[in-house]
Amino acid sequence: MYQNPRSILITGASSGIGSALALHYAAAGIVLFLGGRDRERLDAVAAQCATLGADVHTWVGDVTDESGMRDWVIASDTIRPLNLVIANAGVALGATEVSGLHRAAVDSFNINVNGIFNTVHPALEVMSSRRPYPVRDAQVALMSSVMGYAGMARSPAYSSSKAAAKHYGQALRGAFRGMGIGVSVICPGYVASALVAANTSKMPFIMPADRAAGIIARGLAKNKPRITFPWQMVLIARIAINLPGFLADRLNKPWGVPRLEDQPE
Repeated sequence: MYQNPRSILITGASSGIGSALALHYAAAGIVLFLGGRDRERLDAVAAQCATLGADVHTWVGDVTDESGMRDWVIASDTIRPLNLVIANAGVALGATEVSGLHRAAVDSFNINVNGIFNTVHPALEVMSSRRPYPVRDAQVALMSSVMGYAGMARSPAYSSSKAAAKHYGQALRGAFRGMGIGVSVICPGYVASALVAANTSKMPFIMPADRAAGIIARGLAKNKPRITFPWQMVLIARIAINLPGFLADRLNKPWGVPRLEDQPE
């Protein structure tokens, strides 16, 4: 049912996991709708996908543009009914000064959460209107992170925005199960990409983007509720969310990044 999507829309497709997913799915008979903010990088990814035989359509814009996203998703579905929509676009923002907390949190939620809303809501609308019913060959995926399993002192804005994405995806899965629409939440660990390129802290178990794309695609083909990887990070995440409060307080520190209390006066 979900094994062979033929019409796929991906946000944040100009780099990282998004571009790796586009290249993974690119093949003859596949229609790709790729969105991103950087036209030059997006066009380069589109050209690579086209050489692999895919029919590629691009949209340059921001996932925070509600009306623009809605128009793009609906227009894409008109060209060829969407089988798979991956709300992948995201940012990793932080603050090393108290004065920067608000901006980091607002911008993180605008992109990592509202951007998902702007992507999956119109997709679910067009998918749920199809007949016969229940719907077949329709699926959405929300990009979260293993950092979304618990509130992390080293990244309050990022981890909490990814937690919101994780919980929302889990809720949507239950809400749309009866309609036949699959919903999966993707929770990767560290993946080599522009998102972590400037990260100076340790990134355990980091993996190449193409390997991550393969894991995600296999999980989506099985309509898995959560696609969390690598397994080492799955284990750490499950332990973290079950720690008693006093242990969580001792371990939940901004390791590897400047502490707020170290800001200059």
